[in-house]
Amino acid sequence: MPHADKLAFLILAAAAADTANAQSDCPAVNDVLLTGGAIHTMDADDSVVESVRIVGDRFTALGNGTLGATDCTEIIDLNGRTVVPGLIDNHNHIVLLGLRPGHDTRIESAASIEDAEALIGARAEELPAGEWITSIGGFNRNQFVPPPGEPRFPTLAELDAAAPDHPVYIHESFAGPAATNSLGKAFFENRGIEVGADGSDAGFIAGGFQTPNPATRALHELRLLQTLDDQKRGTLDAMRYAASLGITAHLDQGGFPAAGTAADGAAHFDRYRAYDALRALHAEGALINRIRLNFLHMETDPATPELQARLLNVFPDFGNRMLRVVGIGEFTAGASPIIGEASEEWLAGTRRVAEAGWRNENHSLTAGDFPVIIDSWQSIHESLPAPGIANLRWVLAHAPFITREYADRLAALGGGVSVLGGWRYISGSAEANGPPFRMLVDSGVPVGMSSDGMQISPMNPWIGLYYVVTGINARGELINEGQTLERDEALRLYTAANGWFLNEENDLGTIEPGKYADLAVLSADYFDPDAVPDGALKQIRSELTLVGGEIVYGDAAAL
Repeated sequence: MPHADKLAFLILAAAAADTANAQSDCPAVNDVLLTGGAIHTMDADDSVVESVRIVGDRFTALGNGTLGATDCTEIIDLNGRTVVPGLIDNHNHIVLLGLRPGHDTRIESAASIEDAEALIGARAEELPAGEWITSIGGFNRNQFVPPPGEPRFPTLAELDAAAPDHPVYIHESFAGPAATNSLGKAFFENRGIEVGADGSDAGFIAGGFQTPNPATRALHELRLLQTLDDQKRGTLDAMRYAASLGITAHLDQGGFPAAGTAADGAAHFDRYRAYDALRALHAEGALINRIRLNFLHMETDPATPELQARLLNVFPDFGNRMLRVVGIGEFTAGASPIIGEASEEWLAGTRRVAEAGWRNENHSLTAGDFPVIIDSWQSIHESLPAPGIANLRWVLAHAPFITREYADRLAALGGGVSVLGGWRYISGSAEANGPPFRMLVDSGVPVGMSSDGMQISPMNPWIGLYYVVTGINARGELINEGQTLERDEALRLYTAANGWFLNEENDLGTIEPGKYADLAVLSADYFDPDAVPDGALKQIRSELTLVGGEIVYGDAAAL
């Protein structure tokens, strides 16, 4: 080797050795600097900074420049991208989504039949031939055909074209209707389940709320194929999907008690085994989203023995940074109150939750149920020693028709309102509209966003946020005029405001030193209406998602 070449080689070798030695001297702790972006902290001052430093699983510094980065710091160049805190979904059913049979394929963002076909086709390319492709809940056929066309499912022929080598099953809402392709049709008919012939509505399996029906019978047959490993894979898929949208934390609301029969719909699960996959992944250190749990109870016995056992033997606010118990909800006992009436078991169960000092959550769907719920809560509160339920953060969920009077009364009880947009986006109308976002934010009651995915509503927060800022549904109809929010107000409900609903506002919801390092690097600038018109909000995704400072979705090198 010539002398000059040998000298150059020795210099490079020495430099490489120095770098290796420096890296080996670095402490075994996560140390990351994200810089060169527009980082919306969503703090009380709405600060926007260029850089944020993460050490361990917490944010440690933010501002401009390198923030004291060292040779041990991994530097991620944001190249001007928009960053927001990891989104928190304060009311959904991600545990149920993880238990879906087959390989779940979210078609909730599809705006046409062609979009749905493309999503199913892309999933088919990832899987061996013969594997089931499913999409159960979270979408509505209203999304697939723009006006003035008639809403419909993809036909059997269209599903065949999308995935000719895979059986496909798509199932709307709790109990159908549903659709399948040729391979699916053969599977179901071999099990005595009726499937419609091909045509404009080909592949339909009649559904509805009456169960069992052909759709719930089909769902039951698919569930019989599942193993625990399938459920673990499905739970990981659900978390990956959430991370791809920038969601980093969920408050799960449980499922309806299942009988293990063909009468069970998409919202049912085995309450004894439903958390096995989640717990197994947690034990393996494999959770990539923070999961918080509410336990749903629907007993019709006024003595509520199951609820009593839960309250006596499980601790609220128990767990760790990735998996934690929060409270009871979204059903406390029996059916939810209706206009002017609350059942004996619901009242008894609600009182027991208050006496035990647990957080409670109850959904409101009509113009007549929320007064019964809040009046009952106030009565229970006044009957208890101080502070009653004032410090327990009881939550009314959905609340499409709540009034200012009752919002104020709930606030006085120390409670809050969880609202959602995706449900009304995919299936709302001028009559089935709300929630009153503007009124609630102006009232001062704690209010935060959720998806209520994934039965009647999509998980996708960007669809929900589109509805919040426009009031327009999937059919292009303005249905919530006068109750919309500005973009920054709306996103605050998915971030900073939602820490309160998890009782973790000191740890989650904003990008501030000391809080968990959860964030999303967005595919577009949500805050700029010129760059991202309202309609384009629905297409926003996360390009890089971090939970506790660890990348759980995306590739930093690709930014």
